[in-house]
Amino acid sequence: MNSAPKWYDGHLREFQGTAHIRSVTEYQDLYRNSLIHPDVFWSKQARDYVSWEKEWDSVLRSDPEEARFEWFGGGILNASYNCLDRHLGKLKDKIAYRWEAREPGCARHVTYEELFHSVNTFAALLRRYDLRKGDRIVMYMPLVPELVVAMLAASRIGAVHCVVSPEYGVDSLAGRIQDCGAKAVITADAGFRKGNRFPLKKTVDRALGSCPPVNTVIVLDRYGTHPDLVPNRDVRWQEAISDSSLPSYVSPEPMGAEDPLFIVHASPAIGRPRALVHTHGGYLLFAAMTAKLIFDLHEHDVFWSTAELGHITGHSFSVYGPLVNGMTSVLFEGEPGFPDHSRYWQVIADNRVSKFCCSPSMLRASAAYGHEHIDRHDLSSLEVLGSAGDRLDAEMWEWLYHRVGKARCPIMDTWWQAETGGPMMSALPGVAALKPGSVSFPFFGVSPVILDLNTGEETKFPNQEGAFFIGKPWPGMARTVFGDHEAFKEAYFDPFPGMFITGAGALKDSEGYYWITGRIDDVINVAENTIGAWELEGALAAHQGVAEATAVGFPHKIKGHGIYAFVILNSRVERSETLKKELADLVVDRIGSMAEPDVIQWADALPKTRGGKILRRVLQKIAAGETEALGDLSTVANPGVIEALVRDRVDIAPRG
Repeated sequence: MNSAPKWYDGHLREFQGTAHIRSVTEYQDLYRNSLIHPDVFWSKQARDYVSWEKEWDSVLRSDPEEARFEWFGGGILNASYNCLDRHLGKLKDKIAYRWEAREPGCARHVTYEELFHSVNTFAALLRRYDLRKGDRIVMYMPLVPELVVAMLAASRIGAVHCVVSPEYGVDSLAGRIQDCGAKAVITADAGFRKGNRFPLKKTVDRALGSCPPVNTVIVLDRYGTHPDLVPNRDVRWQEAISDSSLPSYVSPEPMGAEDPLFIVHASPAIGRPRALVHTHGGYLLFAAMTAKLIFDLHEHDVFWSTAELGHITGHSFSVYGPLVNGMTSVLFEGEPGFPDHSRYWQVIADNRVSKFCCSPSMLRASAAYGHEHIDRHDLSSLEVLGSAGDRLDAEMWEWLYHRVGKARCPIMDTWWQAETGGPMMSALPGVAALKPGSVSFPFFGVSPVILDLNTGEETKFPNQEGAFFIGKPWPGMARTVFGDHEAFKEAYFDPFPGMFITGAGALKDSEGYYWITGRIDDVINVAENTIGAWELEGALAAHQGVAEATAVGFPHKIKGHGIYAFVILNSRVERSETLKKELADLVVDRIGSMAEPDVIQWADALPKTRGGKILRRVLQKIAAGETEALGDLSTVANPGVIEALVRDRVDIAPRG
């Protein structure tokens, strides 16, 4: 944290005249009520934001000891209805999505009425293939409007969708299909990774080779490559929906507020990614409320969140949050650097985007290429800027504020996780001054708790760093790990029942502003993706030449954190750059492109305690180049190993 942070409040006068929350006093009163009188507060919000077929019997019932939380129990609604049907009377001709393809000049607009018809047709197709309420459907697609159609069609019939980013490789996809017990997979012929076309359908075929039988695979021929179909299993999207016998309307399935809506995965430090279940009522409310209030969304706005739909940010800020609010959003299939680094800014200018949210890693990549690619585009439509995905440091905050926002757009630096459903910490445009690098204040209903790492007690002094917990349940929270509630309870609520463990560190300064200081576990946050060290080590160790491997995060000028791998080879295996490339390719194939190691260092041994535990903190220091401050080494069983690792450290400029 900057010891003397700058304050920015030039935006307040303008937003305090029009914002949904117009003063710090109004925020404080509402926030206080959300904690003291949660039933009254959340009942009002649920009626204001969401349409219910039947209202709830109780706002919140909880069993903290068993980590069971029920929001709006007894309530009945449907997510697809809330996103589409209820808007048709007033908004049928309004654009729901402005879609930009990867190739400049290729775009299309989808109105609410057009989206409604597409969703109903596809819902009828899903029903034709015997997909029903509670069935799980995995979606592995590029960012095209058809992916939104598939998500909303699944929610319309009560099926549970699990969107997997096309960044992920065959093992990651297979694991997610297995975790969900998926009955169907929806995919496309191809997508793009790092500028190269990648065969999504072939990856699905490989993944399904190690999965229990999947009955149906629906294939969108996005790039016209006409992939081979497996008889009696695969269906071509375009041909199937053109069948005139499909009903044009499917009645929305009545869903309990606690019925599952979707599954999204989060990676722990140890073990497989967790299949987190989000439910209809609480999640839908929290996504809609956070999107509207944090970005101060109004009827005229064009909102663009750049996140992949496989991430929770994409679910909440590109699909459910904007659609429940009847907003126009941008979907962009492409990459920031194609065909050049002005592409994002061109999309903003062409679509007159007013509210824009992106990841710090995207900003760092853009800043690395200077400012000419920004200045050539008219960004005067921008009113509010936002950040999500990983930590936005003060330097990049200033760059975004001055270079992109021209010192007139407030920045909503949000903090949240796949587990939370929506932002837990953020500024609000009309409430208070901003501090670069701070996530400002808790959202309504969020009770932050910072515990001292040494005593386990709540911190007592300003700027005292500790472990970050959430002290009360909130509507958007994940309810369980699919098929394994004990794992959910153990991961997030032991040993403090009722207190949600975030895995992050935080502090609160003397003015009451919160600062997230980073992960305090062995999860590596790489450009919006959380990757567990266990996943990386398993992928590296799958190579027949590897005896042992481990991976840690290290500071990366573009991605925030990069991946530094230490690899011990089997005897008689020759070290080479070719082998490093093989290992990197293996990680990409099994996990995904986001997990590709930035650095691989050969090692003869790893520093361990006498009990055999790898000393990750020492490896993290070596990877970061902090070799003069390795800390207490008295527990190291083999101290000579550290000297060799420091000597052989790979000192390279991180790749962008």
